[in-house]
Amino acid sequence: MLNTPRSSGSRRGFRRHRFIIINPAAFTHTSIAIRDALTAVAIPFIEVHLSNVHARESFRRHSYFSDRAIGVIAGFGGQSYELALQAAMDYLTGQKEDQAKS
Repeated sequence: MLNTPRSSGSRRGFRRHRFIIINPAAFTHTSIAIRDALTAVAIPFIEVHLSNVHARESFRRHSYFSDRAIGVIAGFGGQSYELALQAAMDYLTGQKEDQAKS
């Protein structure tokens, strides 16, 4: 139930998140449900993959997320997360600057 203190607290905490970095792994080419959830929360996100999915099997080249993502980073191993974090910070800083100009 949405009116319970526990779920109410979860909803408040959820709204504090300003960005998502997600490695959907095998869900990349299979999960419409996760795509729908990311769309529903309306929080900008970056799709991350450790390997270069375009250099792998052809079925891995389709993503249910990339058209909704701010960007996609793939093929840099663990550094992919560092690159995504830097991109997220740059994106959020740009949003703050745009809001200050308004």
